[in-house]
Amino acid sequence: MTDSSASLSFFARLWLAWLCFWRCLVSREFAQAVLPASRAYDSGQLAQLPAGGAAAAPKEPPKPVEVKPAAPPPAPPPEREHASALSLLGMLQREGRLVDFLQENVAAFSDAEVGAAARIIHEGCRKVVNQYLTLQPVLPQSEGDKVTVPAGFDAQRTRLTGNVAGQPPYNGTLRHHGWVTTDVKFPSVSPAMDPRVLAPAEVELG
Repeated sequence: MTDSSASLSFFARLWLAWLCFWRCLVSREFAQAVLPASRAYDSGQLAQLPAGGAAAAPKEPPKPVEVKPAAPPPAPPPEREHASALSLLGMLQREGRLVDFLQENVAAFSDAEVGAAARIIHEGCRKVVNQYLTLQPVLPQSEGDKVTVPAGFDAQRTRLTGNVAGQPPYNGTLRHHGWVTTDVKFPSVSPAMDPRVLAPAEVELG
């Protein structure tokens, strides 16, 4: 910044001082405008003043914006959360009368009667399972075959029984090949349907 006071004569500066003196006395606004320049000159910061002569007010740092985490959506009611499972149970009831069979006290029936009912239930439930689920054995061997369980086996897919000692690999006899679901094709459940109703009550009118 160029010092403009070097081009002013002594008398010019005297006249300017006299003029500023009286204007400061009669005008509060003029005095308020000159005061920042006077303080900046005394502190050696005159070059930092803006072109208008008044010191710029210090800018306050922006206040941090508090971002509140979005509220999680409300949990669906249990019947909606488990609608697919209830829908499957409803299909097993519709095709195989599974719920009727499970709720029946079979101790009051003979083995022949239970066996005859089980055949009908088996046929209907098998139809539903094959329609909506694809199942495969966990192990391809037949039950009774000798199998080797390698190190690092998946404990969810293979359960060891009997005398379990030492470290794998283990040698044993396959008692059950297990089942794993490889594909699920459940139909969507309409929001208008109540999935808790596994089978409607049937009323025959006379």
